Amino acid sequence: MATARSRQVSLVDTKYYHCISRCVRRAFLCGEDKATGKSYEHRRGWVEEKLLQLAKVFCIDVCAYAVMSNHTHIVLYVDDKKAKRLTDKAIIIRWHKQFKGTWLTHKFINGESLTNSERCLLSELLEKYRTRLADISWFMRTLNEDIARKANKEDGCIGRFWEGRFKSQALLDEAALAACLAYVDLNPVRAKMAETPEESDHTSIKKRIETAKAGKQPKPLMRFAGNPRKHMPKGLPFEFKYYLELVDLTGRCIREDKRGFITDAQPILARLNIQPDNWLKLTTQFTKVFKGSVGRPDAKQKYCEHLKLKRRIKEDTHLKFGKKLSVAYL
Repeated sequence: MATARSRQVSLVDTKYYHCISRCVRRAFLCGEDKATGKSYEHRRGWVEEKLLQLAKVFCIDVCAYAVMSNHTHIVLYVDDKKAKRLTDKAIIIRWHKQFKGTWLTHKFINGESLTNSERCLLSELLEKYRTRLADISWFMRTLNEDIARKANKEDGCIGRFWEGRFKSQALLDEAALAACLAYVDLNPVRAKMAETPEESDHTSIKKRIETAKAGKQPKPLMRFAGNPRKHMPKGLPFEFKYYLELVDLTGRCIREDKRGFITDAQPILARLNIQPDNWLKLTTQFTKVFKGSVGRPDAKQKYCEHLKLKRRIKEDTHLKFGKKLSVAYL
């Protein structure tokens, strides 16, 4: 039986989550259907456009994404503190960008006077909207429903488009986050859909590389804030240039027609205490090796305690990040 989403998300332990959605049809989400020869490549643009649009509405940042032939990989950061800080008006404005709202929310936005009973009702709606805008399930539901409706309309059919609900993995520490980001960014290269990261269409790594040429970071994506420090601003806890170098080197190692290596002196690997000989396995088999939350034993212990989950460790799936990183099947 699937684990309830409320028992997989613990914002006390981590704000980072890896989400995967798979298409149920043989016809694929994107790419070309070999049986009919029909191309669905344009749907990758649908997913990317909608994903980045939702990042402006929800209090959830997109860290990485890759739109594949029959599934999507997305790494999200839940900014629940931002949702709590927003004013009532800001919450309603954001909600109206994606949803219709109610007569009461429109009355409030238009500045019309409200009765006491209407204010009570509005207060309940605001609390509901504030919670939903920082909810991964609502984010993914909104994304997947929109794509499913478009695809069904284009295919002239009805019924399920996605393979049940999306899957999510909690990324409990920096090592897990770095490995998952690289795994997602290099998915098209590993699947031989692209020769290099900068040629992999509809991915976060291509968007980051394009803006990096101008010395900038893409606004729709969560920025790299550098190594952790005392007054750490919001952002991914890595140096941007080192991460790009690491992805490039890893991409060369993955390709069969190129010889490459990752040196022991790589800044991210050294700081995160990840053994270079384990890095390729992490970035090519992340979802196979890790079926549940990902992190070092102490982080996983706290995560399971907060969600009141029983932790079961499979010894033969341990990987060394300098120390052992255990896998809990939840």
